[in-house]
Amino acid sequence: MKILVTGAAGFIGCETALRLLERGDEVVGIDNLNDYYEVALKDARLARLNGRPGFRFVKFDIADRQGVAELFATEKFDRVVHLAAQAGVRYSIQNPHAYADSNLLGFVNILEGCRHNAVQHLVYASSSSVYGGNRKMPFSEHDSVDHPVSLYAATKKANELMAHTYSHLYGLPTTGLRFFTVYGPWGRPDMAPFLFAGAILRGEPIKVFNHGDMKRDFTYIDDIVEGVIRVVDKPAAVDAGYDPISADPASSNVPYRVFNIGNSDPVPLMDFIGALESAIGRVAEKIYLPMQDGDVPATYADTALLDAWVGFKPATPIGEGVSRFVAWYRDYYQR
Repeated sequence: MKILVTGAAGFIGCETALRLLERGDEVVGIDNLNDYYEVALKDARLARLNGRPGFRFVKFDIADRQGVAELFATEKFDRVVHLAAQAGVRYSIQNPHAYADSNLLGFVNILEGCRHNAVQHLVYASSSSVYGGNRKMPFSEHDSVDHPVSLYAATKKANELMAHTYSHLYGLPTTGLRFFTVYGPWGRPDMAPFLFAGAILRGEPIKVFNHGDMKRDFTYIDDIVEGVIRVVDKPAAVDAGYDPISADPASSNVPYRVFNIGNSDPVPLMDFIGALESAIGRVAEKIYLPMQDGDVPATYADTALLDAWVGFKPATPIGEGVSRFVAWYRDYYQR
């Protein structure tokens, strides 16, 4: 197939593009290469893709309505994997307009491109952050997600609503994937695994928020990509069992799906730090701080629906994933 991967220089985007190329698909990758975090890392990810048979990179911003329209009209993609977005919960508090431009306007442009060019399936990144103020564990797609605690989360919930609208109006099959704390080699420098590993290796203290009383459903990158690929290959379909009288958020009478994709094994933050310390061979100096604005104390994915749909559930143990990440980090930064 000919597949568009947006955010191809990003963490998940690069790994997804590599898997698609390895199995023989033609991939067009786009990214605006912004400086939200170090551009050198994005360039290094792209270097892993450039020159591979079947890959072509185009640099531009998905907020460019005309550019997106022309790209879709010219390329005639079979399917789209939309992973480009302004990421980060706390950054959204200081820079809200970046999220409106990329996550809202950019997503409309992608939807319009799919609508007007007979795209067979749109798979897009949602986030576990949509669960916001929910406290019932594990988080289930059957639950309401109407209480976001950050603008980032609100834009991801908006993406799911926008996708449903296009599935309803135009019959566009759309599938949203709620990613849970993705980590691993080539990861994002703004996330805790990267920040902690760098500080420990430099002998600097790490900031431990909510005084360490947090849990995260850390999910290894290879598991995330496996889930993405399987979902790409199975377009969303109408749920014949949908009941409009007692509507289930996980179901629809249009070709629309949304799935959690997480390890279903929430790890206490202090245990994750311990795994990093063990892999690095050094104990971290810790500064304990209150909870940050926009954050939540715990995440925990119920992945039964994903497993039922594509026969897959993430399962990489935290110790194994952390060891692989640390080995990559040392090699990449030559520590």
